[in-house]
Amino acid sequence: MTEYVFPAPPVPAVRVSGSGARYPVSRIFCVGRNYAAHAREMGFDPDREPPFYFTKPANALVESGATVAYPPATANYHYEMELVIAIGRPAFRVAPEEALEAVWGYACGLDMTRRDLQIKAREMGRPWDLGKGFEDSAVIGELVPASAIGHPSKGLIQLSVNGAVKQSSDLSALIWSVPEVVAHLSQFYHLGPGDLIYTGTPEGVGPVVAGDRLEGRIDGVGTIALAVGPAAPGSIE
Repeated sequence: MTEYVFPAPPVPAVRVSGSGARYPVSRIFCVGRNYAAHAREMGFDPDREPPFYFTKPANALVESGATVAYPPATANYHYEMELVIAIGRPAFRVAPEEALEAVWGYACGLDMTRRDLQIKAREMGRPWDLGKGFEDSAVIGELVPASAIGHPSKGLIQLSVNGAVKQSSDLSALIWSVPEVVAHLSQFYHLGPGDLIYTGTPEGVGPVVAGDRLEGRIDGVGTIALAVGPAAPGSIE
């Protein structure tokens, strides 16, 4: 038996709809600016140049229904509602026509962002990790197997904050579709079971504060909810 110097942390995992099973997560990939209107609101002109990615640690996962503390070191904490892909079999250098064979299922996701830190890093030509890869920044609803719902290519994607709709679009507005994203990412990584891909957010992103409640849905996929609590007390200087 392996002896560790301290107890090994639990494996991050996501509930599977209609089942007691859980999907273990090893990596989280995120697609940047994959809706044209969102690219424009962030100050960019969208086109069909190859997609780009950033990552979040697997322990950034938090399940739908949680209350999370307002994160440290930011004054501009944003929501981004997204369709999440769960990979279920190995995929390396696959073509778009083969890519869906590797998809196990889908979920609703929130890519929570410290926007001020992301923008500062972008302006300085530095990685986005402080703005994107922090604790509780990858919110996810229950996973639904593709065998039960197929592979969604259209349908409403929507997010409300305190009951007011802030984001409302359609999955058909994705610049890069699900099979295209999986195929492209597989040119750079040996994708496999345990990999999640957040596919990008539509327009309407914005800030939230302590006390806000977020509720989102994607037609045919499911729902997601998050409450924002006060900042955690104390810090290590």
